[in-house]
Order: sequence, then C-alpha cells, then structure tokens
Amino acid sequence: QVQLVESGGGLVQAGGSLTLSCAASGSILSINVMGWYRQAPGKQRRLVATITSAGSTNYADSLKGRFTISRDNAKNTVYLQLNSLKPEDTAVYYCNAQMNSQIHWGQGTPVTVSS
Repeated sequence: QVQLVESGGGLVQAGGSLTLSCAASGSILSINVMGWYRQAPGKQRRLVATITSAGSTNYADSLKGRFTISRDNAKNTVYLQLNSLKPEDTAVYYCNAQMNSQIHWGQGTPVTVSS
C-alpha cells in the first residue's frame, strides 16, 4: 500500500505565502509524475502544477509566476510554494502522483486566504 500525505495548509491573509508538502510512503517501486490540484468551493478539481522525476514542470497558465512546484526525489516529496495569495486561491489542495504505474491521491490540505 502506498500513501500520499499533504501538510502545510492553513489560514493566511491576502498577499501572504504558504508552502505545501506532500510525502509519499509505502512500497514504492517508482514515481513518475507528481502534482498538485485544487478544488475551490462549488467548483471542480483543477490542475495547479505537475513535475516529473527529472524536474520538468507544467503549470496552469493563470498560476504560473505565483506558484512554484519542486520535488525531492530522495524524500519522495513534492512541494508547492504559494506566493502572493489571493482570496480566489482558497481551496482544498490535493497531491497527486503516478506511483507504481497507478494514480494516487492524497487526502487534501485546505488553504484559506482572507482579504
């Protein structure tokens, strides 16, 4: 059994920053792509960013420049740095990973941005 566990969410003021972490654990044979998605109240879950094992990144166009995804392969951990946060960034942020040729999801960590 493999797991993804997110942490780092919380309540911040507009303009502030947060760093989210997601650690994979269990019987891991391989991890290809890791990423972050978010689901705002009343909306569908959407892509935030992805990163390959080699470090290649993709971002949602609207978020590129404010959010940064990174990865520590030795720790099986992916990070998301959230900068210049806006109230519309309020959402539950979910970690996603292709591990052992299957897609896995974390439980989510909530981010609330107040004005």
